[in-house]
Amino acid sequence: MRPRHPAQFVVLGFAAAILVGSVLLMLPAAKAGPGGATALEAVFTSASAVCLTGLVVVDTPTYWSGFGHVVILALIQVGGLGIVTFASLLVMLVSRRMGLRARLTAAAETKTLELGDVRAVATGVIKVILLLEAITALVLTLRFGLAYDNSWPRALWLGVFHSVSAVNNAGFALYTDSLTGFTTDWWICLPIAFAVIAGGLGFPVLFELRRRWRRPRTWSMHTRIVLWASGVFLVGGSVFITALEWSNPATLGPLSVPGKLLAGFFQGGMPRTAGFNSIDIGGMRPASWLGMDVLMFIGGASAGTAGGIKVTTFAVLFFAMYAEVRGEGAVNIFHRRLHRDTQRQALTIVLLSVAVVTASTVVFMVFTGIDLDRSLFEVISAFATTGLSTGITAGLPGFEQCLLVVLMFIGRLGPITIASALALRTRVRMYDLPEERPIIG
Repeated sequence: MRPRHPAQFVVLGFAAAILVGSVLLMLPAAKAGPGGATALEAVFTSASAVCLTGLVVVDTPTYWSGFGHVVILALIQVGGLGIVTFASLLVMLVSRRMGLRARLTAAAETKTLELGDVRAVATGVIKVILLLEAITALVLTLRFGLAYDNSWPRALWLGVFHSVSAVNNAGFALYTDSLTGFTTDWWICLPIAFAVIAGGLGFPVLFELRRRWRRPRTWSMHTRIVLWASGVFLVGGSVFITALEWSNPATLGPLSVPGKLLAGFFQGGMPRTAGFNSIDIGGMRPASWLGMDVLMFIGGASAGTAGGIKVTTFAVLFFAMYAEVRGEGAVNIFHRRLHRDTQRQALTIVLLSVAVVTASTVVFMVFTGIDLDRSLFEVISAFATTGLSTGITAGLPGFEQCLLVVLMFIGRLGPITIASALALRTRVRMYDLPEERPIIG
């Protein structure tokens, strides 16, 4: 049966990309040692790369060969461009509502983007992503070449790989301990952090800022929400991690004050769904894990490379709650009234996401015997496509690793497909039923 809904094409496309990546990673040429990777190792790595997660079951720099690293990099790029392109088209076109289903379906069925605005948006997305990657890669290449014992070809490869991984919020690194060897290196941590933040803002926001950066009063509600919420969570997360880990001997404790501030800022920004870490996640305090659980679950902005339920979804519910507490009949955000359909869609996404995370955490704990703190952290990290880990992923049994693969796939595509399905499926009821209110609270 041929898929009819535009979201179905996206799901099938990402599933096909994961399958192709798995086959390539199973080739003997993709593995550094003799033989080839197992099916589970290949599928897990491919899914983690395409879904821009960063969780790994094998050591990326030593287990995979140069060919394997190229495959992983290509999967990250395909996953990032594919997600951003589709999500941006959705954001740009849903608001117009004119022939959206026909335009998206035609573009998917013919495998072309011959629709004027569709092509312009897709081209703009690709240009922005490649520009961010090029700038970040240049800075990192110079740093790896000038400050460390790397040849220029090696420095270029390190710069390009980590740049693509950062802009796409993937979190893959070519170092066994991620970026813990560069904890106090401002020229490595800051470019990667800013690339992660930029990728997590989403293309519609970057596109609008480029056109109207001098006229903030003309910014859309979406752009204002993203910038406001992203700033709050970035600052709040950095302060939270820095404060709780300041004296922890396993993380920030041994560092100087500038080093603590840099590491705290860097690690506070990574729960936006980039799995880089410059300190030992497994050595962090349980309270820090819980705070990062919340940050990972919320994630970054819509129509970007970040995961989670998205900051816009959280902000919509926050303002709805604020309006209810104040006794207001409508939800107003930045001098604009929020449509009621948006509130229902946000509530649906949050409740479904909570249900998936809760059920998966219970299954995880029952079959592994791992405590709640680590189980919840790992499940949310996979579902939110963050990639941060307390160090238990590689040692999990096959069933639990498969569960994480499913969570990565659902977490990456779930919010987008749910949002598109809700936005494109509107049923008009020609009558209203009698009104009645249950007791709340």
